Amino acid sequence: MKNLTYKEIRTEYLKHLVEHGHQEIPSTSLVPENDPTVLYVPAGMFPLVPFLLGEEHPKGKRLADSQRCIRTIDIDEVGDPHHCTSFEMLGNWSLNDYFKEEAINITVSFLVEKLGFNPNELYASVFAGDKDAPKDEESIRVWKEVFNKHGIISDVGGSGKRIQEFGKKECWWELPEGGPCGPCSEIFYDTGKEPCSKQCNVNCNCGKYLEIGNNVFMEYLKKDGNYSPLGRHNVDFGGGLDRLAMISQGVESFYKTDIYKPILDKVRELALEELTMSERVVVDHIKAATWIIMDGVLPGKSEREYILRRIIRRAVRHAKKLGIEEMFTRKVAEVAIEQFAVIWKNLGEKKEEILSVLEEEETKFNSTLAQGLKEVEKMVLQISSGVFNNSNGESFKLYETHGFPPEMLIEELQNNGVKVNEDLFWKNHNKAFEEHQDKSRTAAKGLFKGGLADTSEKSKRLHTATHLLLAALYKVLGDHVYQKGSNITPERLRLDFPNDAKLTDEQIKQVEDLVNEQIEKGLPISWEEMSKEEALKKVPYAAFEDRYQDVLKVYTIGGEKPFSVEICMGPHVENTKELGRFRIIKQENVGAGIKRIKAVLE
Repeated sequence: MKNLTYKEIRTEYLKHLVEHGHQEIPSTSLVPENDPTVLYVPAGMFPLVPFLLGEEHPKGKRLADSQRCIRTIDIDEVGDPHHCTSFEMLGNWSLNDYFKEEAINITVSFLVEKLGFNPNELYASVFAGDKDAPKDEESIRVWKEVFNKHGIISDVGGSGKRIQEFGKKECWWELPEGGPCGPCSEIFYDTGKEPCSKQCNVNCNCGKYLEIGNNVFMEYLKKDGNYSPLGRHNVDFGGGLDRLAMISQGVESFYKTDIYKPILDKVRELALEELTMSERVVVDHIKAATWIIMDGVLPGKSEREYILRRIIRRAVRHAKKLGIEEMFTRKVAEVAIEQFAVIWKNLGEKKEEILSVLEEEETKFNSTLAQGLKEVEKMVLQISSGVFNNSNGESFKLYETHGFPPEMLIEELQNNGVKVNEDLFWKNHNKAFEEHQDKSRTAAKGLFKGGLADTSEKSKRLHTATHLLLAALYKVLGDHVYQKGSNITPERLRLDFPNDAKLTDEQIKQVEDLVNEQIEKGLPISWEEMSKEEALKKVPYAAFEDRYQDVLKVYTIGGEKPFSVEICMGPHVENTKELGRFRIIKQENVGAGIKRIKAVLE
């Protein structure tokens, strides 16, 4: 086993993929562009959805990157050895090029030859087959060949076997709304721990096996609940850099790797108490916050902004558990920025902005905690006698509204002479929390509609109409207009743009008329590849310069004198006559100087 830094692992990975004919692509922003399926990019494949659906990528059919990611579903689990909010995912893709045999061999050769992993410690999972798709016999064959090459008995079956079979829950990937999908083949590292039982398998949570990579083989199409051959074959590999660093460096926790240790050392320098979980929360959340702010998000009340606010405030709460009463976010964030600025250059360039945002939110939250104490005083007056058992989930309401920690509520109530039944208190708090989580998951599922991950013609039409809307706004309002953000579902489009005032009724009519004129003209839609430098000269309202790759696709609506020219990845209709009648249905204020328009096609 080679002991490599996380930077060396990333470098070796990208070098390995280039040796296998891949083109390196840069990490995109954490904020998905034109895609409402997720609030933050949670995996390397999400920015590539259009190309997995058939769009041509400017850099060809073999791609590789190290994508920064944010996953928020497990925020409350952060603090254990293996959960984190921000991480890098190593990825490689075949866009209708090589398939299972080459994909698995590329993965194993990287782990064994480049990282020095012992092949005896590797295990694989494969799709067992069901009524919708047969057993993945090809992957089983390839894995047998790979293991046999290294002199390993490659038995196939259930727990304990070298190649283990699972159903859709473990070994299948698809989007909730359908589209390209297919079986997975994950690869696991045996940590050497004793199995928890005779039924212990690679997907067990006991810690014996650690998933380090997953090849998704997209060869099916799910539509209206039915599966059929896709007519093309894609490979999507994702591997966790944090996990690979942990194994390579011989440590049992992410937080002991060189990714996190400098930040952890700073937190321990500031802390008066030693609480492992709280240390990890502060380290992870401040690291994640610096990345998110770098990509243009500010703390706020809307979904994406609220997640940032939540992780900053959770870091502040856990800092107080560590005895850190002084302002601390700047000091920890400075180390986090220094740690990654060499990789994400915008971290260094936006350092002061990031630090200021963190300090401002820390100050606001300290004030909010003071407001929470006032609410506790009111609560004490309302509790006339008896024992407080939190029957209405008051603790969670206080936590959600003011960020006031439940354990602090118990302490303050007791300090004011109120008896607390702690068993019932926590039972009712957890009940209210779980109800909130259920609502959040339901809302999150609702995000998986439309956007670039949606294959419906309605979304494609609305995506094209968004280009027309932006061009019309630019012509009516002025050259300060650009796309600040967008969200497309099969029902409507949404566009955010800078403007001091809402549009007047006359301006709304002007914009609608301009868009509808272009639709009635039946303008052709075409695209061409060009360098980033050429594209930025050609496009008047390019908004995400720091996110763009070296080679870009530029879409043009119209002929010699086009109405719209934009950098975009698609998909679009072929002619504006396919769109129908355009109508603005709503406009809103969404922030200082930022306006939002919602529109439909009829």
